Amino acid sequence: MPSRKPKLRVDLVIPVYNEEGVVEQTYEDVRKVIDALPYKFTIYYVDDGSEDHTVQSLDALARRDKRVVVLELSRNFGHQAALTAGLDAAQGDFVISMDADGQHPPSLIPQMIELFQQGYDVVQAQRVDEGGTSFKRLTSAAFYRIINAISGTQMVPGAADFRGLSRQAVDALKSMPEYHRFLRGMVSAMGYRSVILPYHETKRMGGRSKYSLGKMVRLAMDAIFSFSLVPLYIGMSAGVIFLCLAALEMLYVYSFWLKGDTSTLAPGWSSLMFIILIASGVILIVLGFIGVYIGYIFQQVKQRPVYHLKKRAE
Repeated sequence: MPSRKPKLRVDLVIPVYNEEGVVEQTYEDVRKVIDALPYKFTIYYVDDGSEDHTVQSLDALARRDKRVVVLELSRNFGHQAALTAGLDAAQGDFVISMDADGQHPPSLIPQMIELFQQGYDVVQAQRVDEGGTSFKRLTSAAFYRIINAISGTQMVPGAADFRGLSRQAVDALKSMPEYHRFLRGMVSAMGYRSVILPYHETKRMGGRSKYSLGKMVRLAMDAIFSFSLVPLYIGMSAGVIFLCLAALEMLYVYSFWLKGDTSTLAPGWSSLMFIILIASGVILIVLGFIGVYIGYIFQQVKQRPVYHLKKRAE
């Protein structure tokens, strides 16, 4: 008698931060989808140091549904760290990460699983509609153009952290011990067989975006300084340009000496100060870039954990 094939294990990793009153709604949407599928599901909710009653809401879900596991972090470590905590805990054959605010539609879960079963290690959901403010759309488009131009890793515009990963891809991601984590770039850099799954972002069920302008800037900096050395090359190029300008200036002045017409050479106080100020600015910019890279190295070599787990409830 042939042995029975074990059920596919699918894990959902959902970071949560101050989503009281929302997680219950999004959980119901997820539950309706996964209850109709013949797979073994585990839902990992990662509370990223919420300051409201989100943890109590999650604990209530865990008591009601044995598939729910709550990972409570000791403080707010950020979205990328919370995702990392969930991926570290996940043990399924296929792991899907998504947000808890309802903007990532659970209805895509069956399609993600189907694409995984077709042999794809990375199923990347890509937002195809133009949601958000004009400022956010413009800055997002500019960021992806810049990072794809200066980095050897190509990243898909509109592809956030709504994706599915095979067990092999998750293990490979866990082997990358980066302190400043930009998971979109790290997943792209691994090079596993990938497919894009377009979707229309649904309306947020409540609350507001936890990505402030400051957090978006820090995330962009993590991406640029983690995946490119171009800022250093820009500083070096600026230095070379000013060195060439200095050489041209020297030749220009020397030409007056050759003609014996030095009387027309007036003291160039303004131009001298202009050059000094610009050259000093270039030096400071280059030193700033170097300082950032050294700071990243300093934080990396300390090998501090990306997050600290306070409690696990299931």
